[in-house]
Amino acid sequence: MPAFDTGALTLIVIALLGYLLGSIPFGVLVTRFMGLGDLRKIGSGNIGATNVLRTGNKAAAFATLILDGGKGAVAVLLARALTGHEDAAQIAGLGAFLGHLFPVWLGFRGGKGVATFLGTLLALAWPVGIATCLTWLVTALVGRISSLAALVAAVLAVAWAALLGHGQAIYLIVILATLVYYRHLPNIERLKAGTEPRIGGGK
Repeated sequence: MPAFDTGALTLIVIALLGYLLGSIPFGVLVTRFMGLGDLRKIGSGNIGATNVLRTGNKAAAFATLILDGGKGAVAVLLARALTGHEDAAQIAGLGAFLGHLFPVWLGFRGGKGVATFLGTLLALAWPVGIATCLTWLVTALVGRISSLAALVAAVLAVAWAALLGHGQAIYLIVILATLVYYRHLPNIERLKAGTEPRIGGGK
């Protein structure tokens, strides 16, 4: 299949489609489908997998994690397959990430983007994605705090990209990591105060 032209209009369309894909609120949809209520009225009110876990339903939390991660991955892979260009793949990933953070369907009040961040990295540069996922997992197992694991994984993703030879993705990763930190500002304050809830605990 011949690659599509990646002119400005094409990139805008790709960004928009990525945004629409990323804006699908799977956490809200999964909890409603499984009869768990309105996720935005549970725990922290966040639409991500960590808050879904506060419903006590691990299957729902796992489904949300996979689906939210899949949004970023699918956006990157589709853009790459259709255009054959990495710039289009990166723009699609950024669009999906922004869609999750600021979904039009929920009044632009979305999640914190960790799962979508990881899914985007796995599709964009899988060695970086795997290293970042392992960073999150190890930090979560040791610290038992999801937000801390997210913050450590986000900042080290930049280092992994440099160390593993994926410098072409560093600028995008810096943008995504910065947005992850922005969305976690309240968590950072609670971490400083020692009041951040642990994984599996209540709000």
